[in-house]
Amino acid sequence: MSKKDIAVLVGSLRQASINLKFARAMQKVAPGGLNLEIVPIGDLPLYNQDLETETPPVEWTSFRERIKACDGAIFVTPEYNRSVPAALKNAIEVGSRPFGKSVWDHKPGAVTGASPGLIGGAAAALQLRVILTNINVPTLPQPEVYLSTADKLVGDSGEFLNEGTQKFIESFLDAFEVWVARFM
Repeated sequence: MSKKDIAVLVGSLRQASINLKFARAMQKVAPGGLNLEIVPIGDLPLYNQDLETETPPVEWTSFRERIKACDGAIFVTPEYNRSVPAALKNAIEVGSRPFGKSVWDHKPGAVTGASPGLIGGAAAALQLRVILTNINVPTLPQPEVYLSTADKLVGDSGEFLNEGTQKFIESFLDAFEVWVARFM
């Protein structure tokens, strides 16, 4: 059985981001059937339909090809003002355009989020689920991952700092592996 190629999109662009550390920690504990690759989104030009010509920005084309090739996607979102960060929303827009050519269509996904706060990015994650439903990304319903006080649960080198958190994330990734297989 070959490994499933999973694109991981991290909504925070900051190098010391808790969500980036969380994504790296997930990479380290992913089950053998998943290959998690963090796909950069920070250099994507803002979506502007005027740029949707015969030669759209090369960054858009590369991103679209990468997402089209993957077997599924995990969205790792921080919460900015109770919403999804602009960079993550832009990546979703770039992939969903032009109309009728979305690379997201029927691509299985999962939503996660990490925050030093107590609600773990749940408001942003719920908004993200609505957005993904609209572009036809079947999103893993359970378990939900809103990692609160994440600064105490994920280390600077991208590792889980306690066994309970690691086991929970391993069970989430196991469920996601089964979810992705349903769409293959």
